[in-house]
Amino acid sequence: MSPGESQSPPHETEPVTITPYPDGPYLVRGEFVVRDQEGNELPLRRRTIALCRCGRSRLRPFCDGTHKLVGFRAPSGPEERW
Repeated sequence: MSPGESQSPPHETEPVTITPYPDGPYLVRGEFVVRDQEGNELPLRRRTIALCRCGRSRLRPFCDGTHKLVGFRAPSGPEERW
């Protein structure tokens, strides 16, 4: 190893993952940015967030658990097409 050369591998970030939960939100994990309709970055407090799928959250685009109260139903995998 030559002088000034780092021993650790270059910093690689994990890919962002989006996981749809059955009858619930999309969980987004990783390094990402969420923007509003005007392109402004929304402040995030964590590396994992839940995005609303039911459309009833009072914190949209974030999930507040309302899907449980309204009986929202959606699969976690791809829906079958006829």
